[in-house]
Amino acid sequence: MDNQQKKRNVILIGAGVMSATLGSMLKELAPDWNIKVFEKLEKAGSESSNEWNNAGTGHAALCELNYTPEQADGSVDIKKAISINEQFQLSRQFWSFLVNNKRIANPQDFIMSIPHMSLVQGEENVRFLNTRFEALSKSPLFKGMEYSADPAKLKEWIPLIMEGRSSADAMAATKIDSGTDVNFGALTEMLFDHLKEQQVEINYKHAVKDIKRSGDGTWEVKVEDLANDKIEYHSADFVFIGGGGGSLPLLQKTGIPESKHIGGFPVSGMFLVCNDPEIVEQHHAKVYGKAKVGAPPMSVPHLDTRFIDNKKSLLFGPFAGFSPKFLKTGSNMDLIGSVKPNNVFTMLAAGAKEMSLTKYLIQQVMLSNEKRVEELREFIPTAKLKDWDVVVAGQRVQVIKDTDKGKGTLQFGTEIVTAADGSVAALLGASPGASTAVHAMLEIFKKCFPDEVGGWEPKIKEMIPSYGVSLSENPELLQEIHTSTAKALQLDEKSPIEI
Repeated sequence: MDNQQKKRNVILIGAGVMSATLGSMLKELAPDWNIKVFEKLEKAGSESSNEWNNAGTGHAALCELNYTPEQADGSVDIKKAISINEQFQLSRQFWSFLVNNKRIANPQDFIMSIPHMSLVQGEENVRFLNTRFEALSKSPLFKGMEYSADPAKLKEWIPLIMEGRSSADAMAATKIDSGTDVNFGALTEMLFDHLKEQQVEINYKHAVKDIKRSGDGTWEVKVEDLANDKIEYHSADFVFIGGGGGSLPLLQKTGIPESKHIGGFPVSGMFLVCNDPEIVEQHHAKVYGKAKVGAPPMSVPHLDTRFIDNKKSLLFGPFAGFSPKFLKTGSNMDLIGSVKPNNVFTMLAAGAKEMSLTKYLIQQVMLSNEKRVEELREFIPTAKLKDWDVVVAGQRVQVIKDTDKGKGTLQFGTEIVTAADGSVAALLGASPGASTAVHAMLEIFKKCFPDEVGGWEPKIKEMIPSYGVSLSENPELLQEIHTSTAKALQLDEKSPIEI
């Protein structure tokens, strides 16, 4: 029997960008598979994927300094930056395929061109940024990046940030015009509209309560229909847990060995938002700085131009905080409930190791709005409290696990956990997350559908032309893909990558 015809029942938990991406890809690869989605909220993309619950950066390592760590000898390691950029290129290609094949329309409703910039202050940081620029410039993925420590050039690039500064301050920036601002909430809704047209059963206001293995090896998923206050049971050959911060407790319910010795540390966030057109028009970039000592990588300060519902605004942050909830709409018992006999020592070890993070989070929680604006003034010296509102961002649950670095190591990234037999996959962690969703799904296909993936390869290559190829080592293909995806997604092509 052809693998394509071996019909499977698939359950996707959570109607965020991860389930949307997996569902959309599976519908192309195995259109006859039966897919059901369960989401406890009223609509798609309402938690971590919502446009106000994340920074909307198309994470391609163009501006994020934490992806290029400085080494003991003063050099800069760019391996992670190259890997993340390659992963974002996969997303661009899949989104372009969806637009070109009329699965979704109006890409400008979810993606816009915006320069990505890194900005540093102080002699040591200026030297680091220059070293980083020199290293990245050798890769075709980062061609088109500019560097300047000239105050006049910086004033041209970031007038709002440079206004009111002393030219004696040592400052430098890099700028690349091929960056993007992505509205993941809008993208998620578009993908779920498309899935609905493909006869995917999408159940909102349905909360998954338990996941248990049945005698025949399939999974029984217990679901509460919140609108009608009744319990349902659904069976699946494959379950994907894509519930953002809520994924860990559900993964634990499966009881698979891979769910053991994993903990979660919730971090909340806040942004300052400016909607004053006069101020907003003075800034046109996503500008990332360096994280403070003790700060988690997702707390790197940045001043972003955002496009939401075709309206331009400025966002500054994030300010980290602590809440025991794993989701914005979660419970204050989430953290306590996630501590199990098999992960308690992992969690305790992380607590002992991460005292600086704990101290940092406590300090952040105590900040007043005036103090937050003081931090903003490191970016915009002329900032006034009256021009900025506070928006509470989404919850992020950082993964804690035992690694070769020791017990209870805090992971800052996106983690895929799969059962040995490939019948369950869960997505945990945070940034770069949504930006690299397509790469995450390709990894899931390899681990969970090894018998099918070979037969799917021609279709995968149609959706993602660079599948299986390193773009950093194939500059001609990179140029071709950069141009074709920019055209499909209606991105600004005035500064194409030069080979």
